[in-house]
Amino acid sequence: IDKTFTPTVYVDLLNLVSGVFPQISFPFQSDSLVFRFALAQHQDVPKLVPQVDMVDIGSSFAMTYAFCSQFSKGVYTIMGLYDRKTVNMLMSFCGSLHVCFITPSFPVKTNNQFVLQLRPQLQEPLMALLEHFKWKRFVYMYSSDSGLTVLQRILDTAAERSWQVTSANLDTMTEKTFIKLLADLDYKEDFHIIIDCELERLNNILNLVKDSLINTLVYLNFGINLCNVMEEPARPGGICKQIDAFLQVRLEGLTGHVEFNEQGHRTNYTLTVMELSHMGPRKIGFWNEKRGYVHTPISRLPTEELVNLLNKTYIVTTILEAPYMMLKKNHEQFAGNDKYEGYCAELASEIAKHVGFTYRLELVGDGKYGSRDPETKQWNGMVGELVYGKADMAVAPLTITLVREQDIDFTKPFMSLGISIMIKKPTKSKPGVFSFLDPLAYEIWMCIVFAYIGVSVVLFLVSRFSPYEWQGEESDEEDETVPASASQNQNQNQQKDKETPEHINDFGIFNSLWFSLGAFMQQGCDISPRSLSGRIVGGVWWFFTLIIISSYTANLAAFLTVERMVSPIESAEDLAKQTEIAYGTLEGGSTKDFFKRSKIAVFEKMWSYMRSADPSVFVKSTNEGVIRVRKSKGKYAYLLESSMNEYIEQRKPCDTMKVGGNLDSKGYGVATPKASPLRNPVNLAVLKLNEQGLLDKLKNRWWYDKGECGIGGGDSKVRSPTSLRGMAGGVGGGAAASMSGGATGRGGENGRVVAHDFPKAGAQGLPCMSKAAGRGLSSTGM
Repeated sequence: IDKTFTPTVYVDLLNLVSGVFPQISFPFQSDSLVFRFALAQHQDVPKLVPQVDMVDIGSSFAMTYAFCSQFSKGVYTIMGLYDRKTVNMLMSFCGSLHVCFITPSFPVKTNNQFVLQLRPQLQEPLMALLEHFKWKRFVYMYSSDSGLTVLQRILDTAAERSWQVTSANLDTMTEKTFIKLLADLDYKEDFHIIIDCELERLNNILNLVKDSLINTLVYLNFGINLCNVMEEPARPGGICKQIDAFLQVRLEGLTGHVEFNEQGHRTNYTLTVMELSHMGPRKIGFWNEKRGYVHTPISRLPTEELVNLLNKTYIVTTILEAPYMMLKKNHEQFAGNDKYEGYCAELASEIAKHVGFTYRLELVGDGKYGSRDPETKQWNGMVGELVYGKADMAVAPLTITLVREQDIDFTKPFMSLGISIMIKKPTKSKPGVFSFLDPLAYEIWMCIVFAYIGVSVVLFLVSRFSPYEWQGEESDEEDETVPASASQNQNQNQQKDKETPEHINDFGIFNSLWFSLGAFMQQGCDISPRSLSGRIVGGVWWFFTLIIISSYTANLAAFLTVERMVSPIESAEDLAKQTEIAYGTLEGGSTKDFFKRSKIAVFEKMWSYMRSADPSVFVKSTNEGVIRVRKSKGKYAYLLESSMNEYIEQRKPCDTMKVGGNLDSKGYGVATPKASPLRNPVNLAVLKLNEQGLLDKLKNRWWYDKGECGIGGGDSKVRSPTSLRGMAGGVGGGAAASMSGGATGRGGENGRVVAHDFPKAGAQGLPCMSKAAGRGLSSTGM
């Protein structure tokens, strides 16, 4: 134990600082050397005068004489060591004379506020270690100076808890008696040794154990933060004439924090716990007043981790879960690891190749992943086999969770995933007669109809009001083929027209509707507006139809190519706010624990439903959950890991699907027992396999290359021609209407056309009934 310290005192008047050190070790003892070093660092403070005495600290007379001599010179602070024989005398002097005594010697229980003890007390840390390691049979070796107080605490606790404790005073033991004691302990089982002594004596003991080839010694060393030699001396911002000023000092040294309580004892300090190994001492934990003893993961060197890995067959526990671990179809013909196939089977093989060990796959007995019973605190499944030493490693789709990490170790994740929702694929409904209207919403179709009628009416009105749309009727010069009776009647009408000339307008209400329809169908018409207002209306309508037809054509291509299914559930929120579709998880898995511990409102609501649902929504295996989804006719959703969800979606009968995103983010890891030598080598192997891309290749091989539903899992399908039957029906209906109109509007006799005497278009508003328009319509088959 390093017991050095830094005295740092500043005063205004002439002050004397005294140092009292053992006579036999000065000037080579570390305490006196540090004291002189501190004084040398403060040569710029002329009023700080040192007084150093070399005395026998075990002699009461010598210590009394030195103390009185220093006090008579005006010394207000004494720094040094004491012995168990003189400690009470020094305490009495300091309390009576109000002289501050600063010491790194072993701590003692006292209410004397004038004694500042730099060394922390070890009773509480030692008791915490004994509780953590559950030592009930041990030998406590101590030195007379520092160990009596700790021994008293150990004996009091041993009487309460039935410990078997043997004490040995190192001051009274010789080398032979010490070796004999160790030899006797070598034949006893579950017996430990605690050594509490000075660092120099401890080194001698360890060398003696090493030379004697005694291997039963378990050594735990407290690395105490006592060395407070700082690169820059601390400079308290006040005058330290009284003990209160010393108690308020806060120092941050190279090894930690230095602070005193009202009794002058160290407080807020940290002890480092070290363990001896074949490669030297290493840190295994720490202790402080707030948290007690905290065990930290052991940092092992690669060379030590690989010790004894060869020439040993490790048991790797796993679980049958497709596609991770499966039995081959003809597995009866194989033995050992060759019976299995799957993602984890190949992963275990690759890890063994990289690390260099042999293994044997064994299925977990109870068929569970691993959860801890809240009452008995016992683990089951693969985690339980690791905790209780039945297996050396677990290679399976085992989720890394906080609860599991407390009792076992995990490597870096070999697969990232999250909780997802599995439902049965909705049944595809046959497209309706009017499915060709689906590319646009019905509201848009209604707006188009109203716009069509409105534009036609506006065009009709502006044509009525504009003089440019009215024109005189032209004479008919093409009636050569008309019969003589008809020609005679026509001549009579022309004579009447000359007497009363008339103007006609091509844009009657029916012609306006025909013009708008032709523009909408991108076909045009044989008439067009002549007035400015009519052309504005026509131009705006053409632009409108251009956008509508382009949008409809683009959407229609997608609707005719791919048929999309509409899912009743798209997210966890959809599940939580309905009760028609039941949902559940695997019994005793990490997914159930996730909902059980979640503080998110949606997941809490889902957990409340799952916990109280009747019948139970939990399943005993993933296969049972998938079967329940397929047989539920869309009334059950299964919550499981996304990787398994994606795999099942690729398997026949291809009737399940994953909806929504993942509810969380987690990973699968290879598990080992706590402090297992396999953990670090296996972790490095997983990282190397990931960097080489082998993990992605394994997933593609077992998920998609061997899939049975193709890419997309059968989500899309080419639309059936039956979706266009509405269009075919429309063509047939139009043809029938045309035939009906032709039969009622025109008659024939002996193949001769009978022309009816239609009224003027300008007077009756019939479509395209001007002579010019009539000729155009006749040419188009109207």
